[in-house]
Amino acid sequence: MRPSATPHPTLTSLGLAQAPRDHPLTYPGPWPATSALLHGDRLLPLDRLAHPDRTPVLAVGSNACPGQLRHKMDEFGITSPIPMTRARVTGLDVGVSAHVSRMGYVSASPLHAPGVTRELFVIWLDDEQLDVVDASEGAHSPRGNYARVRLPAPEFGVELENGRALPGTYVYVNRHGVLHDGTGTPRRHGDQRTLISDFLKASPELGRLFGTTPEEFSERARADPELCERGTRLLRREKLVTASGLEHLHARAETLPRRSGGPER
Repeated sequence: MRPSATPHPTLTSLGLAQAPRDHPLTYPGPWPATSALLHGDRLLPLDRLAHPDRTPVLAVGSNACPGQLRHKMDEFGITSPIPMTRARVTGLDVGVSAHVSRMGYVSASPLHAPGVTRELFVIWLDDEQLDVVDASEGAHSPRGNYARVRLPAPEFGVELENGRALPGTYVYVNRHGVLHDGTGTPRRHGDQRTLISDFLKASPELGRLFGTTPEEFSERARADPELCERGTRLLRREKLVTASGLEHLHARAETLPRRSGGPER
């Protein structure tokens, strides 16, 4: 995975530099068009798609955004490259996490969706990188927003571009559940402004806490972690939350030692 001496486009020139942590209403941020190696502010060609010496983590939200990954790693001075490979995933869809993020956006979370196929990214993390991403997701604490769970095959299929099926891939599942569409069916994640606007209209109390526009929501959430917790409790109290279908995997989640800090999303 050594970077080539040949100049390559920067994340900025590719339109991939913007991080949702700095620009919440762009969540989940731009994703690459192809598999690539994230190295500093550049995307380089990969010499192989699978990296068995690293932990494969399926990204369903901003962890597939190079600018967001770089932001997380820069916080701890980590400069090692991260392979990002496109994958065809069966049995999963992308829903809306049932919590108000301290980052000022409405996060994504996977859903159990038999028969559904999605094109997502697998990021391959070394131990140091995995610590940082785990901490950012709250995976180290039972009270954190996300648990890192292993997707069992063949219930869930993760196939790389070359047709290779991965025997085991991890994903972050929201511990609070996911939001539904008003009928009890899990809502699919989509445009951030539309999601926030819909929730503020659907819940007068949420609007009282977070304002009437996506901009107000984002600003207030970023300024007040306690307000985010109140908002999360309100979502459940107003019966806007349903199961992701992946709760049975939580019991198998690892007990993860915490070696890195950083804000949880």
